[in-house]
Amino acid sequence: MILKHLTYLIALADHRHFGRAADACHVSQPTLSMALKQMEDELGVVLIERGHRFTRLTPEGEVVLTHARRIIAEGDEMRQAIAEFKGGVGGRLRLGAIPTALPMIARITGPFTTRYPAVTLTVTSMTSDEILRGIRGFDLDIGVTYLETDALDGLITKPIYREGYVLLVGADDPVGALASVTWAQAARAKLAMLTPDMQNRRILDGIFRSIGAAPQPAMETNSIFNLCTHAGVHGLSSIVPRQLLDVFGVPRGVVAVPLMEPDARRTVGLVAANRQPQAPLTRHLLATTDVIAD
Repeated sequence: MILKHLTYLIALADHRHFGRAADACHVSQPTLSMALKQMEDELGVVLIERGHRFTRLTPEGEVVLTHARRIIAEGDEMRQAIAEFKGGVGGRLRLGAIPTALPMIARITGPFTTRYPAVTLTVTSMTSDEILRGIRGFDLDIGVTYLETDALDGLITKPIYREGYVLLVGADDPVGALASVTWAQAARAKLAMLTPDMQNRRILDGIFRSIGAAPQPAMETNSIFNLCTHAGVHGLSSIVPRQLLDVFGVPRGVVAVPLMEPDARRTVGLVAANRQPQAPLTRHLLATTDVIAD
């Protein structure tokens, strides 16, 4: 068995199709299929349930997949460490970020890529749950997500900034003339909100519960940018992170009113696997990222 065969198994699990997995690995489908069959023969187990097409991995295949992801990830980390000894820092760093943090990502990655231009950086928008699964499953190197959750047990964390919130309303809405608005007032608005699978939505629901409110959104979306573009449309209001507007500005025809009572800011930061030795690129990103002032 060679490392290349493990990458074929990972690709098949990710793409769930022999042809697409082969394309991703830049080999022919027969080459990929033969290599996987050789793995099965060497291990003495069936890894893949086959019909006319890929069905799924067997339980044994899932076990091998878990080890394959770890082996490939550690091989990448080894190459990064060797590159450091040779006086250079290179390789690929995979970063997952919650959608509400995307406007701030350049302030995190900018200093890193400036200092380490030979590193290839991949940034993917993901839910907080997907980020944690990716880090624990060796599919991600580091994540940017909310830090105030028990789900981060056993991970390295580094706070970066405190996310504050504003209510976006149409410029002709009387609320737009206020210096601030309470969460209780916001609960009575016709709200556009993120979908319940998004961590930001769960945070907002928790804030509303803390004051005994349970607003029923008039619109739901999984895009933070849709919240901005729909604010003021047909009387809709949106709650968005203030940092989003710091980067992109307030949309035309909309007013941003600070949300107060309670002070409901949440901490966003870096999360990474707590493994020793720590992956060089992960260590460097943690070291080059400074706290961003509120």
